[in-house]
Amino acid sequence: MRNIISVFMATALFMSTAAMPEAVSAGNSMSPEDNAPAGNSGGERIVLRLMGDSTMADKDLSGENPERGWGQRLPSHLDSCVTVANYARNGRSTKSFITLGLWDKVKKDLKSGEYLFIQFGHNDSKVSDTTRYAPAFGLYQENLRLFVSHALSVGAKPILFTPVSRRWFDDRGKLKTDCHGDYPEAARQVAEEFGIPLIDANSITQEWLSSIGDEASRKYYMWIPAGVCPRHPDGLTDNTHTNVAGARKLVELLLPAVTDVIPELAPHVTCYDFVVAKDGSGDFLTVQEAVDAAPDYCKQSGTRILIREGVYREKLTVPSNKQKLRLTGENVWKTVISWDDYALKAGSTGYPMGTSATSTVFMHADDFLAENLTFENTAGEGKPVGQACAITVDGDRAAFLNCRFLGNQDTMYNFGPGQRQYFRDCYIEGTTDFIFGFATAYFDGCTIMSKKNSYVTAAATPEGEKYGFVFRNCTLVHADGVSEVYLGRPWRPYSRTVFIDCRLGDHILPEGWHNWNKPHAEKTSFYAEYGSYGPGAAGRDSRVPWAHFLKEKDLEDYTPEAVLGPADAPKATTSPETSAWYFKVF
Repeated sequence: MRNIISVFMATALFMSTAAMPEAVSAGNSMSPEDNAPAGNSGGERIVLRLMGDSTMADKDLSGENPERGWGQRLPSHLDSCVTVANYARNGRSTKSFITLGLWDKVKKDLKSGEYLFIQFGHNDSKVSDTTRYAPAFGLYQENLRLFVSHALSVGAKPILFTPVSRRWFDDRGKLKTDCHGDYPEAARQVAEEFGIPLIDANSITQEWLSSIGDEASRKYYMWIPAGVCPRHPDGLTDNTHTNVAGARKLVELLLPAVTDVIPELAPHVTCYDFVVAKDGSGDFLTVQEAVDAAPDYCKQSGTRILIREGVYREKLTVPSNKQKLRLTGENVWKTVISWDDYALKAGSTGYPMGTSATSTVFMHADDFLAENLTFENTAGEGKPVGQACAITVDGDRAAFLNCRFLGNQDTMYNFGPGQRQYFRDCYIEGTTDFIFGFATAYFDGCTIMSKKNSYVTAAATPEGEKYGFVFRNCTLVHADGVSEVYLGRPWRPYSRTVFIDCRLGDHILPEGWHNWNKPHAEKTSFYAEYGSYGPGAAGRDSRVPWAHFLKEKDLEDYTPEAVLGPADAPKATTSPETSAWYFKVF
């Protein structure tokens, strides 16, 4: 075990019995200039402060730069209870980290209860550079002692890391294991001297590199052919610095050792197949890249994609072959997929795009789940714009949990005829017909915001379908000045829309429904309510004569399981809330 964690004697210093709350979202990356929350005792946030060299540092992304430090990647492997502040910088040694003022920033920010990760050695060995050179058993150890003693003096918890190995193979394909000379041992001695943990990243990464060999390991490092990367047009052969895949691999290698010495961190380690992040801390910079990387026609476990905070200006398509896809936003308010196409905008042929082409997101795959995401169309509203969809859902068994859908006319296109869609705890806003389409869609506990005097729904339920749109326990609200809104109107003659136990604001007209100037649709469509309350609720004497009012005995036909299909496990052993596809987390 010496090559994993060489010092255990002071592990008790790092133990905490504080239970951290579970969270779905990703860890928060923080710039060193930010004022991180203090400490982590008593259930507070866990704070990790990182100091080191280029193998740990955040990288500039200009020129499509693929280089990443492992500290840059670390936040994407931790949930929102953990804050990572990365002070590491390219080219720094323990000496230059001090002389250039970086250590002063760490000292200013470091607080009691926080963890300080310290990893140097790559640049301390540069004998010819007097600004950086620090002999292993001399100035290097003195500087490490300075870092550690200050951290301990303020009640912080320092952890030393030996430098990650360089990818140096000899002519026989054998890894050279002496690339850092005495520096790993020097760091080990300081850890033993203070009785603090040391994570031997050098040995961990050497073991991995030796196991996969020369050829296979190149894909994790900055080996770039000429003419591929604008940042390095002539190509690059770099055996020290990792690319996107390499940084992810280093974190995956080091985290088990880290959680061994910080047990309280273990519950907050997250697992996603891909991470999207605008700051370069993930696998991809765009959501579309992550979707494209998901396996086709997935039959077993699904593909989990975390989308970190940011406004992603892109037009996203989830094709039908990307089944069992799960998109998780880091924060529903701050993780936004946004575009601005609209129906009257000229398309590639010069003709207007039309409604169906305007969506910011096209979801065509079955077994899709999105949570904590905002989907928006920013085209605006009015005659020059026309319809502008935020999302088109054209897949069976699509679920959206705690999502926001922002737009104006035709915000949400529930397209797929006969296909089942589930929306729970979502916010949907728009002006006219902003929830419309052919699908069977169930809205559970959602907030529906009308931005203009118009219509909420425009179902187009196919003839013979038992269900169209069902709203249960929803709240209908309105923007200032909005006072005349209909619950729905029939886009197609057999439209079906039901509101159950919903609170209706005072903007809902007493008539409730509109026939879209189609008297024949009054006989073929089905518009019903049960248990409506609030100022917009009304009885038979006020609603249009062709409106329906359900009875209590009818409600069993409008449960999620009845509308969306049976649970996918035997009822004798599993409740619908844990087994039905619309609750299931694959």
